[in-house]
Amino acid sequence: MESETVQRSSADVMRRRIQPRPRDEALYRRALAAGLSELQARVLAGRLPGYTGELAPLVSPSLRHLEHPEKLADGRRSAERIARAVTEGEHIGILTDYDVDGITSHVVILRTLNELFGVPSHKLHSLIGHRINDGYGISLPLVERTLALSPRPSLVITADCGSSDEPRIARLREAGIDVIVTDHHALPQEGPPASAHATVNPTRDDCDFPDPTIAGCMVAWLVMSLTRAVLIELGALSPSTPKLSPWLSYVALGTVADCVSLGGSAINRAVVTQGLTLINRMEAACWRAMAERLGADSVPFDAETLAFQMGPRINARSRLDDPYAALHFMLAVDETSARTHLEVLDQDNQSRKAIESDMTETARALAMDELARGEQVLAVFLEEGHAGVQGIVASRLVQAFGRPAFVLTPAATPGMLTGSGRSIEGLHLRDALQRAHDLAPEALPRFGGHRGAAGIGVPQNALDTFRGALRRAVGEQLGGRELYPCVFTDGELMGQQLSLLTLDELERLAPYGREFDAPLFEGEFRVENLRVVGADGTHLMLDLSSGGVSTRGIWFRALSPGETPAFGLGARVRCAYKLSRNRWKGRESLQLMIEHAEAL
Repeated sequence: MESETVQRSSADVMRRRIQPRPRDEALYRRALAAGLSELQARVLAGRLPGYTGELAPLVSPSLRHLEHPEKLADGRRSAERIARAVTEGEHIGILTDYDVDGITSHVVILRTLNELFGVPSHKLHSLIGHRINDGYGISLPLVERTLALSPRPSLVITADCGSSDEPRIARLREAGIDVIVTDHHALPQEGPPASAHATVNPTRDDCDFPDPTIAGCMVAWLVMSLTRAVLIELGALSPSTPKLSPWLSYVALGTVADCVSLGGSAINRAVVTQGLTLINRMEAACWRAMAERLGADSVPFDAETLAFQMGPRINARSRLDDPYAALHFMLAVDETSARTHLEVLDQDNQSRKAIESDMTETARALAMDELARGEQVLAVFLEEGHAGVQGIVASRLVQAFGRPAFVLTPAATPGMLTGSGRSIEGLHLRDALQRAHDLAPEALPRFGGHRGAAGIGVPQNALDTFRGALRRAVGEQLGGRELYPCVFTDGELMGQQLSLLTLDELERLAPYGREFDAPLFEGEFRVENLRVVGADGTHLMLDLSSGGVSTRGIWFRALSPGETPAFGLGARVRCAYKLSRNRWKGRESLQLMIEHAEAL
């Protein structure tokens, strides 16, 4: 009897609930008064609770809203040191993370030094860690690789990493190498790394830059832009030297893929908007090769193309193997080379999907045990798991159970585990980890990240201690809040609103992304037709009708392999859906992207 109660309770917790998104009524009225349509006002007010700033920078993103890089703490100091390295012909190391943010940062720094500042290629050294063999950030293997270079660089510029790497930075400094850290991850409690020549990070307490949510690639872009200005001041560079504006295409990709805020950040919204404009000119071989791979109907790219097509392919390489193929793809000078590198990324992405599917199935089974105990946070250890897809699997657990989740796997260092976590609304994950570290420092010797995502290192023999500290830390933030998977919608649409005109109206508020989710609606429909599609039979194609209007819908990952739909022809269903533009041979039609559906 007790077992049946637990099963019913677990099933109830797993059931996704369609709920209206809370709306900031004051912002809703302000948006209407500013001339936005009712639907646009509804969308805006559902995403920016408590927002009192100007609306124009959000609804009409523009580069005029960028802030001057001089406002970054250590910005001028870092630019002057890089300028000295350029003018004195020093060898320079570029050390970045292996994900999309890190790779795009690398491209920005490398192309600026080489193409704009004239540093010859043989004096530039690319240093990107192998996720499995080296680990995150300025790892000890990367330090050893740097010290083994001949000639050895006298300056190392980091991007998207370094804020928590004081011991390794100290090692480089002792060897006579200056390190400039450019990063956006939260700093440790003790502050910026003391051994760094400069640390440019908008999350610094003493930083006057008004937006701490910018991506690592944007920090790198700002620092290199300021370096250009310093070189011109010194007379070492002509004032006619091109600005870094074309590199905003890379910054847009890194910003979207790293899931930084596209909500109240005028800078991020402006950068992504301008970057997409540049990308869609298709001037770089990497964009043309990707458009060719996705098909003519994929152009123009939007933020979703970057998030769900380009980002995963670049990330897949670094998750499974050496990330340099991703860098070579981004830097390709012709389509033949870009196609070759993209083929490698594509194959890795397919492998990543297969590994992810197996790991997710195992992780969900383990999470059910924790769910049955009523745990607020999930922390599963996969003995045979691949470290490269921890974060993706953690995201799947969050979606399935509505709880913050960590997925841990064995690390390269014997006796250690490595893990990635993803959060939920209302929980600052990095703060929770800091609290867990304070409670049990020996169980969490290494961690980093931000509000929504984090990485950890845990001794295997301290796993239970870590779990206990984490649960307490999460409980302190969430209190007794009930947790379950939710689908928050922007309400219902009338039948006549199911049109491309409505989609045009919504797209005028783009870009959409983290903390500014694409509009999601709910409604009741009659199923006129349905069929299982996809190579593994996990997707559903649906013909739906409502209020005399018929439309086509697609529900990805609706089923497990071999599973049959829970409803049939003629059924009444409640759906949560997005409006999307289906392009086929130059023609466009409206298509509903179903996120969740349940029979009435």
